[in-house]
Amino acid sequence: MSLAHKSITSHQASNNTTDWSTMDWKQELQNNIHNVADLKAFIDLSADEERDIKQVVESHPMNIPRYYLSLIDRNDPNDPIRKLAVPTGDELVVAGQMGATTGDPYGDDKHDKGNGVLHKYGYTALVVATEYCSMYCRHCFRKRLVGLPNDQTVQNFRAAADYIATHPEISNVVVSGGDPMMLPTTIIRSMLDTLRSIPHLNFVRIGTRAPVVYPLRFQDDELIEYLADFNQTKTLYVPTHFNHPNEITPEATNAVARLRNAGIAVNNQAVLLRGINDDEETLVQLMSGLTRIGVNPYYLYQCMPVSRVRHHFQVPLKRGVDMVDRARSRLDGYAKRFKFILGHDIGKIEICGRSGDNLILKQIHARAEEQEQASRIMIRRLDEQAGWLDDMEPITL
Repeated sequence: MSLAHKSITSHQASNNTTDWSTMDWKQELQNNIHNVADLKAFIDLSADEERDIKQVVESHPMNIPRYYLSLIDRNDPNDPIRKLAVPTGDELVVAGQMGATTGDPYGDDKHDKGNGVLHKYGYTALVVATEYCSMYCRHCFRKRLVGLPNDQTVQNFRAAADYIATHPEISNVVVSGGDPMMLPTTIIRSMLDTLRSIPHLNFVRIGTRAPVVYPLRFQDDELIEYLADFNQTKTLYVPTHFNHPNEITPEATNAVARLRNAGIAVNNQAVLLRGINDDEETLVQLMSGLTRIGVNPYYLYQCMPVSRVRHHFQVPLKRGVDMVDRARSRLDGYAKRFKFILGHDIGKIEICGRSGDNLILKQIHARAEEQEQASRIMIRRLDEQAGWLDDMEPITL
């Protein structure tokens, strides 16, 4: 039996009545939902909702696979899967950080080296391989970006590999997007092969939400067998993005199993999102469910103050840190290993906990030019509404 055919079957019930394993992943993408008229076949919409969605998609397009839509409870207007996929009028609120429109809270633009390379941390290079995703998540912090055609993507990636090869301080590469797994397997092969012979690279990561929103992609035997082969040359990790336990379906479980059977470790980076997973029980079910299917809980991000996102998705830090602590107290050692994180312009910052109105933070990554700041402790004054580092007054002890 080849690696590509090794899989497991989950006993978890699914709302799906379609056998998605019979679908060709490339052809099924053509059935994605992009407009209100087609969306109404899957969920009920009021006249106001129709009007708002039409207005939102003029700025931020809608793109939802039928598989992911099938997970929505049509009778629940507050269904978490619906909120993650379907535009709402809240996206018309443009306020971002500190009441302003915020396009780049993570500081990507400052570290753009061209050809899709973002080199923020000395030891890590992130390569934006494509801007296309199988689904446009409504909480995405890169909503403002526009896609590249595939031929230009490959050309840029070769130039990106040249940059990486000439920077020996880079020990690992994150292939990101968009979703790189939505590229044809031949293009993924062409891109990753350029990294095989770079001696100072210890490992490669491919960031993808496809196991969650479009697990059909991992039915491609050619893809799984190539990834397994690459993993023999360079250790390969797949960071993915489950946000809610309802996303842990038999199809998603099978996609994860195929990656794991290829020898690839799968880690999860969730985002704390208001109205979706901002309660103790949901976080417990999410982290426990991930460890059950072999996915390592890695990060839980505080929602960034992005225009058209912060207003309806960000959870105040004071409530969030208490919620995370309560959830952790109920989780076993493997499920509670995740870090609660701010992905800030200055670097990644762990949210360690609070003492009264003092929030305790520790910087775990810093910009290459400010490496001495890594591992520093920071204390900020919390109030009931603060949702981001820049919302809080520094405390000096």
